[in-house]
Amino acid sequence: MKNRNSMKTVFGLAASLLAAVSASADVTLSKIFDDHMVLQRDIPVAVYGKAAPGEKVTVAFAGQTQAASADKEGAWCVKLDAMKVCTDSAAMTVTGKNTLTLKDVVVGDVWICSGQSNMDFTPGAYQSPLDPKPYDEKDFDVPLLRQFHLVNEPSMRPESDVIVNRGNGTSEESAAWLPCKPTTGNRFTAVGLYFGRKLQLETGVPIGLIKTAWNGTRIEPWISPAGLASVKELPPVAGLPAEYKSDGGYPSTWHCLYNGKIQPITRYGIKGAIWYQGESNGDEGETYYQKLRALIGGWRAAWGEGDFPFYIVQLAGRFSSTYTPAGQDPAGGDGWAKIRMAQFKALNIPHTGMAVTMDLADVRDPGDIHPKNKRDAGERLALWALAKDYGKENLVYSGPLYKEMKIEGDKIRIAFDSAGSSLTVATKKGFAPVVKEPQGKLKHFAIAGDDKKWVWANADIVGTTVVVSSPEVPKPVAVRYAYTMSGDDCNLYNSEGLPASPFRTDDW
Repeated sequence: MKNRNSMKTVFGLAASLLAAVSASADVTLSKIFDDHMVLQRDIPVAVYGKAAPGEKVTVAFAGQTQAASADKEGAWCVKLDAMKVCTDSAAMTVTGKNTLTLKDVVVGDVWICSGQSNMDFTPGAYQSPLDPKPYDEKDFDVPLLRQFHLVNEPSMRPESDVIVNRGNGTSEESAAWLPCKPTTGNRFTAVGLYFGRKLQLETGVPIGLIKTAWNGTRIEPWISPAGLASVKELPPVAGLPAEYKSDGGYPSTWHCLYNGKIQPITRYGIKGAIWYQGESNGDEGETYYQKLRALIGGWRAAWGEGDFPFYIVQLAGRFSSTYTPAGQDPAGGDGWAKIRMAQFKALNIPHTGMAVTMDLADVRDPGDIHPKNKRDAGERLALWALAKDYGKENLVYSGPLYKEMKIEGDKIRIAFDSAGSSLTVATKKGFAPVVKEPQGKLKHFAIAGDDKKWVWANADIVGTTVVVSSPEVPKPVAVRYAYTMSGDDCNLYNSEGLPASPFRTDDW
């Protein structure tokens, strides 16, 4: 009996070993490949996973079949030829010793959606007593808009695959790639949803969103080592810990979010990225600009697809709170004033854009750093993409952006890019449309002379310029607009309803 039991044990172990060997020989895909996915158009598309070493893997999709063999580590990668937009649902078949079939695959444009909480939060997170139901679920009926939610943890080493956030419910609602429907839209990044929704409905191109964000994070963990090394103005980082450190529960160690939440997707073809972050770096100015250079350059180098578009959200206004009180000093510079200047300056990086959101803070909820209105933020980002990437000509895609100043006696004339058809005084409250006030007076302009003493100024719209003056400053040399934490009285818009970015003409 003892020998018989020993033999059973031996046979059991052998069977387990054979099962393990058989399982290891099965072809698998990176978890980013799943039903309902969006593949990037117009570039060769990498499809990749694991198999037995030397195993031949064949991928068939959209009329083409490509093959490759797994290397000695079992990794394989097949390149599909560049494809045009395809809105018709198609199946992808991956064949080795086993066969995998992915359903409802489309070809369009894929956008990374990254940053901190203002990118992470879903539409449902913004329902409050102030606006019990600011979003209409009918807005979410856009099945050719899909989201992949990557939930990887921070890491001190580059990760190779992704972790998927699957929901509960029907097979479609729990897929890794989630089509946008009335029952699923509340699980999307709110900014990304309205960005992608506008692109999809106006172009007909399927839009994929890869949501990879983390609440409360600084920019440093998102920067790649190569990105940091490429910006000489930033000192190198030495002595990184084996495990990432956190600041108040938020990952703070350089590169740890890049390693965990960006590196694993760098082989997946994309169109570009949108970025909403900065509150956690809110006391910075020029250094944040240099970090944006490192972030953008590092990501672009990792994908190796040239200078893909990178669009950021400039931080919204914020009213008084214990976190950072808003100032009423005409000199400004309080709160997030300087970091907005860094974000504005980042427009000199090729193929970047910036959605101004100074008017989206809610004065009714002064302590909240999360503007409820993510619809306008996302749609303003989409305007940049429509104009720059989708061929929408003659589209006014930005509010007025400071271009240059000219001293004219006791006045200074300010000229703008993106002035649109004209400049106007206007206001915006919550989710309501912008309201023009043709007889209104411009607010929050300040002017200074050589003594560098700032006073509140008179500002008048003249054509597509603003003329600024004060009887207290007979020889002006510089102007500032909305250079402050709060934005309740910033009311310069173009006639297309887009707000002017805060600006300063000096470098004092």
